[in-house]
Amino acid sequence: MHTEHIKKGERKPRWLLVDAKDLVLGRMAANVASILRGKHTAHFTPHVDTGDYVVVVNAEQIKLTGKKWEKKMYYDYSGHPGGLRERTAGEMRDRYPTEIIRRAIKGMLPKGPLGYAMIEKLKIYAGPEHPHEAQKPEPTKFEVKN
Repeated sequence: MHTEHIKKGERKPRWLLVDAKDLVLGRMAANVASILRGKHTAHFTPHVDTGDYVVVVNAEQIKLTGKKWEKKMYYDYSGHPGGLRERTAGEMRDRYPTEIIRRAIKGMLPKGPLGYAMIEKLKIYAGPEHPHEAQKPEPTKFEVKN
């Protein structure tokens, strides 16, 4: 018996739909990162992108535990002197609700060309509507541990 490795293009990716309403950010992000990576399949190969497409809806209704809405900070630096911009998680939710989820998931993926290809398969929308009905995404439920 030998280990089976999949080559690029041998596996057809599926489309999955995740409703982020009332899900805790980190727990949901860990599950989505695992799906994007392909770890949920029997043919996971670490050096090949074997993951599925993920559509996340209701991003503005995500939950954070504790006082993270006021205390968790997001930093953006323009590269110029005085160009550091700080925002709390609450401000990010109001202005860029999809960016909170994107940054959480991106930090859990591998760095480099493989990780960049995986993050491209993530589609995030603030509300319940999305333009991917033609791909027929399958609704996905996660174990909710609150």
